Amino acid sequence: MSEISPARARVFAFDLGSFKAAALLDAADVRDNFASAFAAGQPQAAVDELAASNFIDRHRYEHCFIPTLIDTGSQKVLFDTGCGDEGSSILDCLHDLGLGPDDIDVVVITHGHPDHIGGLVRNGEPVFKRARHIFGAAEFAFWTEGDAVRPARLANRDLFRRICAGLAERATFIAPGDEVVPGITAVDAAGHSPGLLAFLVESDGKRLLIWSDAFLHYAVSIQHPEWHADFDDDRDRAVETRKRLLKMAAEQRLLVAGHHMPFPGLGYVGQADGSFRWIPVSYQLNV
Repeated sequence: MSEISPARARVFAFDLGSFKAAALLDAADVRDNFASAFAAGQPQAAVDELAASNFIDRHRYEHCFIPTLIDTGSQKVLFDTGCGDEGSSILDCLHDLGLGPDDIDVVVITHGHPDHIGGLVRNGEPVFKRARHIFGAAEFAFWTEGDAVRPARLANRDLFRRICAGLAERATFIAPGDEVVPGITAVDAAGHSPGLLAFLVESDGKRLLIWSDAFLHYAVSIQHPEWHADFDDDRDRAVETRKRLLKMAAEQRLLVAGHHMPFPGLGYVGQADGSFRWIPVSYQLNV
């Protein structure tokens, strides 16, 4: 992954009711093969038209990696731990907020892909030594049992077993509808991975939906939720999840945090011309 330039902002902090929140830019990559990544099987002309209408390159794209930190006042909850490689900036992001790994009380893993679990362990030791670790029960079972992992994810399975299996004794396993801490509830978002969890955060009437990787691109995934992404493990279920979460976010006017949206990965879902669109945060959280 590419290192974050010192000139580029890597932390976006804001209030959510009585909670404090922050988007943490762990890494950002510029990649090729836009169409095959986010619009598998679609005609190139349709992808080109979508790219042109959104003023983005039809071949290359920036892929951000943005964990979320929620401070409830009594517990600091980190959602995902980043890539964990040499370009990973999550510990630097925490440092910018005056925090170290021992300040984190709860680490929540939305799903088991490398860019979410990579920062859990360093040199064989847990990075967040004090923290209670939370995994989705279905997701943990999928990777540790490993019977249904597609060939493209076998290295991911081995990585998950190496990093996460040893954390089971200090972990809590949850399902959709379960509470992480007061004010934070798990939401079914399966499809991109078999047990992917989103999370609804609520404080003093303010709400944030952390949808993690249910959406992988701010234009394609939202304007065409029916298009298949190469990264999704269960493509049909991922489509169903995207349609459900888009309807939820739009109708309830939720603030959304997306792990792979353009930094700071925060925005709203609007409806237009029978479809949806991503409305990035501007000054709403500052006034």
